[in-house]
Amino acid sequence: MQLIDIGANLTHDSFDHDRDAVLARARDAGVAQMVITGASREHSPLALKLAKQHPGELFATAGVHPHHASEYTAECDAQMRELHTHGEVVAVGECGLDYFRDFSPRPAQRRAFEMQLQIAAETGKPLFLHQRDAHADFMSVMRNFDGRLGPAVVHCFTGTREEMFDYLDRDWHIGITGWLCDERRGQHLRELVRHIPANRLMIETDAPYLLPRTIKPAPSHRRNEPMFLAHIVEELARDRGEDVATTAAATTATARAFFRLPGR
Repeated sequence: MQLIDIGANLTHDSFDHDRDAVLARARDAGVAQMVITGASREHSPLALKLAKQHPGELFATAGVHPHHASEYTAECDAQMRELHTHGEVVAVGECGLDYFRDFSPRPAQRRAFEMQLQIAAETGKPLFLHQRDAHADFMSVMRNFDGRLGPAVVHCFTGTREEMFDYLDRDWHIGITGWLCDERRGQHLRELVRHIPANRLMIETDAPYLLPRTIKPAPSHRRNEPMFLAHIVEELARDRGEDVATTAAATTATARAFFRLPGR
């Protein structure tokens, strides 16, 4: 069974002391390839550096998360464009809107989002998207780029049935994380994931965040890591009424096609 983690924040400092061991555990758990999330001016170059150190296994995105939208200056835009000249950078983002935290002012969020959508329109690269509590504005901004963008994935989907079908109606992809395993906040996803077509479904850990709450025994720490992708796909398969091998093969094939990754 080969798995692809489409969203792992492996440049996070919580991995600084054992990153090689984390990668080894992921391989042992069947994770064949990973896309390392670039979500700021600081971490997007680090994601590329990490991908270059593990050719064919690790890849990167380059973008600025809405939490960091205030840093999206003209110099930042130039930096992102340079990062996207590298083959290891396979998607634009993480970008989008987050009105749940509002760590950056909403006008700054929309401006940073639009500027990154322009990069995607010019490069033809897929989009790695973030949306939380901002659905109407998110859809409005995306509609302004109708016909100009390549494939898109709404990563770490935690939203409503209506939001999910809005995305699917536009042929976007859905990324499912360990949020599925959270009985407090993610229970609604158990039913929703049945309705995601196999060629629109991908899986991710969002490590070190969102440690699946159904792992037994629970780790002594709260850090999530890519090896737990195997647990997420087991839960996802059960909720979809599929064999684990079927869900694993489909999500891997979808991720390879979406990010244009080589086989392993």
